[in-house]
Amino acid sequence: MCPPRSTRVVALRELRSQPEGRERSGSVTDFVGRRRELKELREDIARTGLDTLSGRKAKAPRARVLLVAGRPGSGRTALAEAFVREVGEDYPDGVLRTRLTSPGGQTVTTERAIRTLLEGLGEPTPPGAAEDELSSALRAALAHRKAILLVDDAADPYQVDALLPDTPECLVVITAEGPLTGIPDVRPCTLGGLDTPSGVQMLAQRIGDTRIAVDPRAAEGLAEECGGQPAALALVGGWLAAHPKAAVSDVAKQLHDMPPGTSGPLGRGFRLVYESLPQPAQRTLRLLPLAPVGIVDSHTASALAGCSVAAAQSTLEDFAGLGLLRHASDGLFLLPGCLVPLLQALLETKERPAEVELARARMLERTVRLLHSCRVMAQPDEQGADEADVRERLDGLPRALRFPDRRAAATWLDTRLPALSAAASLAVADGGLDTLARRLVAALVRALAEHRGTAEAAPELYGLHRLVLDVAERRGLHREQAAALLNLADLDAETGRTQEALERYRAALGAGRAANDPYATGRAMESVGGAYQELADWHRAADWFGRALAQALARGERADEARLYGRLGNVHTYAGRYGDALRSWRTAAAGYRKLADVPGQAKALSEMARIQEYAGRPEESLHTCREAVELARRAGDLRLQAALQVRLADTLDRLGDPAAARLHRSAADRLLGDDPAACEIRSGSD
Repeated sequence: MCPPRSTRVVALRELRSQPEGRERSGSVTDFVGRRRELKELREDIARTGLDTLSGRKAKAPRARVLLVAGRPGSGRTALAEAFVREVGEDYPDGVLRTRLTSPGGQTVTTERAIRTLLEGLGEPTPPGAAEDELSSALRAALAHRKAILLVDDAADPYQVDALLPDTPECLVVITAEGPLTGIPDVRPCTLGGLDTPSGVQMLAQRIGDTRIAVDPRAAEGLAEECGGQPAALALVGGWLAAHPKAAVSDVAKQLHDMPPGTSGPLGRGFRLVYESLPQPAQRTLRLLPLAPVGIVDSHTASALAGCSVAAAQSTLEDFAGLGLLRHASDGLFLLPGCLVPLLQALLETKERPAEVELARARMLERTVRLLHSCRVMAQPDEQGADEADVRERLDGLPRALRFPDRRAAATWLDTRLPALSAAASLAVADGGLDTLARRLVAALVRALAEHRGTAEAAPELYGLHRLVLDVAERRGLHREQAAALLNLADLDAETGRTQEALERYRAALGAGRAANDPYATGRAMESVGGAYQELADWHRAADWFGRALAQALARGERADEARLYGRLGNVHTYAGRYGDALRSWRTAAAGYRKLADVPGQAKALSEMARIQEYAGRPEESLHTCREAVELARRAGDLRLQAALQVRLADTLDRLGDPAAARLHRSAADRLLGDDPAACEIRSGSD
């Protein structure tokens, strides 16, 4: 549980009463020293490359790559950020950021990193695109830009290579634990500890100048005891700020006297802070590595620890003041990667596996409920629901899980999306929480579709459908497998990967048959036909549409029958079989008439008129077209009406009646008005 209010760390009153203008831990004012390193990095931008020194011309112009190398907790990211701020004015197209390793140590896929950069540039990211395609898109997007890429926590050179722009106008700044020997012409700026004056300055930022001035030698000794390591100094400074009566010299002695087995300055600083926490707060801290990608908010901590949201928020604020977390935007906190191994070790030794699994399940269940609330808040504007409808759909959710309005829900979804996607991936990979994982993925899919629309959310949806497929295959859930394959195939088809879509549609057909699901099998057969149509294989397309039609006829699904007759008519038209096409469209029109679907009937007759024109039967086309115009008028479809009026005009021109043709074109112009798509219709019916 989170600590009760009365037993929380006493430091909070002291931290909140610090002088105005002082930034919280983790802000830009925390950066001190490193002037030599900053100078080296600036000089390195203009340094002559190795290829030029050896008298060879470089194979291709590429961005200058700078590397900041240092162990976790050495301040490598802070130095990279400070350097980027210094040189930012020289790169007017801004700074793009991505991480290649999560705080928990998991490698971020190159595909995900490139998508992050492309999204930062406002460029489209096709769902399911391969790494090479995305890499080419990124290089094309940066070709005429002068920007900085800040690549944090690179694990190996292969991750980085796909991100490097092919233009010397861009700058790439990488942070890593060691040298990246696979990238040519990169000289690492390797970090050690801060010098003693800088270490003392960092302590002063947290505890004020007075306590430093009282015993400057003790402050210097403490900075040296911390090895000049920024992460250790942040923890010790946070502890001192929380204990205003503690002497700086006593803390230095306390660190010095810790057992030799404690892992270096960072381990000693962490132990100092951790052991000062109340037991409930210690447990909350131990559970934080379960938060996906190290992103924590009050709901995550509340679910993990089993306490109220308000208590969790206060505890997280305490942790940030102590240097255990870093403040981010909109109520988010980041778990420093250098602390994760220490917390993970405590989690494994002090928490029972069953308790850890329960905490993870609580966190995922809370996430599902928040996604439900988020999705509901997106619906009123689009579906016309009133406030009472919203309250009814949120019935059963505590007030703490409700969003005040649609905008707040959308902001929550946007800012938490990396953590939400990671939570879904981890839940699926876990294998022990498949039911909860399926609910989580389904809730995330619905929330994204409601807030962003299917087209805009497609890149995220593609990955989520793949997760559903993983679980379905593992559990032998054929119906879910068919649904996931159909969704993935649709996205493949929309992005031009027709052959891949065809293979997935066929796999979905097999899964649908295994599940004895007529909807899935019919949908898959129709989609296979559509893929063959896209590949201009008219014979196979007609065959598969015919199979889907036979199933619809057997089940008496009239709406599907009419649609499939229309699809057959299209294929026959493309193949030049006008007689078969007319018969199919005539049957489709009759089906729509029985369904009282006036727009569908009008469109079917419109297609019939077009085919009659192709077949050299203009009088029949004219008659059919007039009938279609009347139906389009009854349906209120102005664009179809206008297109049919243009088709009538074209037919009348061919029949030698230009005066009547002009009348129909004028009617089309009146119907279209200021429609931006009018030029397409006015240019001709086909």
